[in-house]
This record gives sequence, C-alpha cells and structure tokens, in this order.
Amino acid sequence: MTLPDPTPPVPQTSSTAPRRSHEPREGSGRLWWEIAIVLALGLGQSAIYAIVQLAYRLTDDTPLADQTATLNPSRSDREVFDLIYQVLSIGFGLVPVLLVCFLLWQRRRPHLERLGLDGTRVAADIGRGALLVLAIGAPGLALYFGGRALGLFVAVNPAGLDAHWWTVPILLLAAARASLQEEFVVLGYLFARLRQLGWSPWTIIVSTSVLRATYHLYQGPGAFIGNLAMGLLFGWLYHRTGRLLPFLVAHFLIDAAAFVGYPWAAATWPALFGLPG
Repeated sequence: MTLPDPTPPVPQTSSTAPRRSHEPREGSGRLWWEIAIVLALGLGQSAIYAIVQLAYRLTDDTPLADQTATLNPSRSDREVFDLIYQVLSIGFGLVPVLLVCFLLWQRRRPHLERLGLDGTRVAADIGRGALLVLAIGAPGLALYFGGRALGLFVAVNPAGLDAHWWTVPILLLAAARASLQEEFVVLGYLFARLRQLGWSPWTIIVSTSVLRATYHLYQGPGAFIGNLAMGLLFGWLYHRTGRLLPFLVAHFLIDAAAFVGYPWAAATWPALFGLPG
C-alpha cells in the first residue's frame, strides 16, 4: 500500500502535535536503554515470543491453516480463580502504560501532551476513532478470510473464556488493555522518544509498524501483513494530527467487536472460522 509523504512538521501547539520544545535533552544512550526496558516489559517481549511461536507453527506437522490461536483463554477450571487470574493479567498488562506515562509526564498541563493527550476535542476524537473502525474493519476481515483460504492465518479464537456472568466485562477490559498498551507504547511513547533521537517521520512510522506487525506473528504471516498496513495508516495519521485518542478508540472498538462478537459469528458461520458445522 502506497501512502503519501507525511507533511512537514507543523507548528506544535496543544491542539496539534505534541510539543518538542519542552522535551528534556537526554543522552541517546540513556534513551535507548529506556526504550529497551519499556519494550522488554511488554510489546518487545511479545514480539520475540511471536517470532518463536511462528517458527514452531511453521515447523509443526499440522498445516498452519489447521492450527488455532486462542486469545483470552480460560486460566483455571475453577470460576472464581479464573476471574481472579483474568483481572490480574489485565492489571499487570497495564504496567507498561503506567511506566510510559511516568516517563513522559510533564509538570505543566496538559501533563500527557507528549503522549498525544491534551484533554481537548474529546468528542471529535471519539468520532474520528469510530470512522477509523469503518475504514479498516471491512478490509481487515477480508484479509483474514482471504488469508485463511491461502493458509496464511491460523484459526483465531478471540474469546476462549467459558460462559460466566463476568465473561463479557472481562473481554471488554481485555480489549481496553490491548488498546491502551499498544497505542500508548507504539504511537505515543515511541514516536516521542524516537523524535528525540532525531529519527525522520517515515523512519519512525515504518519501524513502529514493523514492531506492531511482529508481535502479531503468532497468528501467521497474514497477521504481519494486516497489522503492518494498519500500523502504517495509524502512524501516518498520528504524525499528521499528534492526537492519540482516536487510535485508542478505534483499537478498543475493533477488539471489543472481535472478542464479544466472536461466539455469535462463529456459531452463525462456523466454516469461515475453521470450525466444524
């Protein structure tokens, strides 16, 4: 997919891109160590595991298209402990988000401006996030089902939990965690720090998109392609606007629809999901 070149950096105010004039001057070595630690605590770790998982899948006797990846699996056969484990997993998964907020917190308001959050135009940003879902939802589904037919995806089960009274709330919280963790780190944090290191806009956009694509490799090569395309679109738009909330909203809505809507969709069209009819 060919994208237009990013526009030159615009004058940075609280209503456009995050300001750079207030960013601390830190040594590049210290910043690289900081980036490495942040990624090792979350998405970088996930990327390495995803590469290993893909290698395992590709060398397994079972064809890739006949394998399954289960998201949000049950963690205990005892309901109360399953719930406890789910809550703990979601809570600890947000630690990298808290860390990048701490690292980029500013004394003056808006405190998280360097992460693309200034507390203004909230309704408009939510609307833009909903439009993003419409723009990428249908192509994403087409890529998944086409990739399944070509053997580029495993069968993805987004909702592996048993049916309990708390299943839907936990799935929605899991969608929120994924949105916060990925967009705060990949867009907000990495864009801010890589700018400080002097990287060009497209170098940042491409490198963060490759990271986003890599930690989805456990779903198959098709997931790399789809998330790379989404990352390029998200990155380009974030570079243009400097506003994080639309991407948080879009990511949450996409994952929430997948996690909560999967049981109904799989029961209605089992063949599309690689399930017996």
